[in-house]
Amino acid sequence: MIRLFVRHDLSEGVELELDEGQSRYLAAVMRLSAGDALAVFNGRDGEWLARVARVGKRAVRLDVEAHLRAQATGPDLDLVIALVKRARLEVIVEKAAELGARRVLPVITERTNADHTRVDRLQAIAVEASEQTGRLDVPQVLAPVKLEKLIASWEAGRKLLFCDEAGDAKPVLAAVDGGGPWAILIGPEGGFSPKERDVLRALPYATPASLGPRILRADTAAISALTLWQAAVGDWR
Repeated sequence: MIRLFVRHDLSEGVELELDEGQSRYLAAVMRLSAGDALAVFNGRDGEWLARVARVGKRAVRLDVEAHLRAQATGPDLDLVIALVKRARLEVIVEKAAELGARRVLPVITERTNADHTRVDRLQAIAVEASEQTGRLDVPQVLAPVKLEKLIASWEAGRKLLFCDEAGDAKPVLAAVDGGGPWAILIGPEGGFSPKERDVLRALPYATPASLGPRILRADTAAISALTLWQAAVGDWR
């Protein structure tokens, strides 16, 4: 069944008029017509069965019929990722959504060779991945900030898994200690500077961790770290 993320409140009997992009997707790409069923969710009210009521020239209208699943959220896990090339960053956001991350926070480091990205494009990728994977929420993609600014405003109580390519840290599975709010930090293709590494290792809430004996590209490192964290303390157990 097609799943669609919507921003409307959902309950039995609600009528939804979709925006132009979603209407075009259902009518022109998926070729749905009046009477066809699909699932809708908004990240708040669970998943609902909806039916196409009308296919207009510019908008598709849905009628919400029945509650399918109660709202649920995944683990409290953020992915902090240094800005990398667009194609790789898009893959990282897609896989972060598939692997259950709650938020994606792009950061600018000393060796980052990009200082901006299209957050709206990345958010759309996160929505599409959430629709396809069956999750009932969508990870939020935040605007890029400098690493030092992120550290200065760090959320109290959130532990940081600092994936350090220096090679002298514990493996991820040994470094992750207990559940609760976590964040995973992945550096740029050029790695963290010595100054950044010293600052990160001195943070009381940070745990350096190794992703093995080989230097990984940022997208591979992000996917590997998310997978290992999920296996250790996430919702894969």
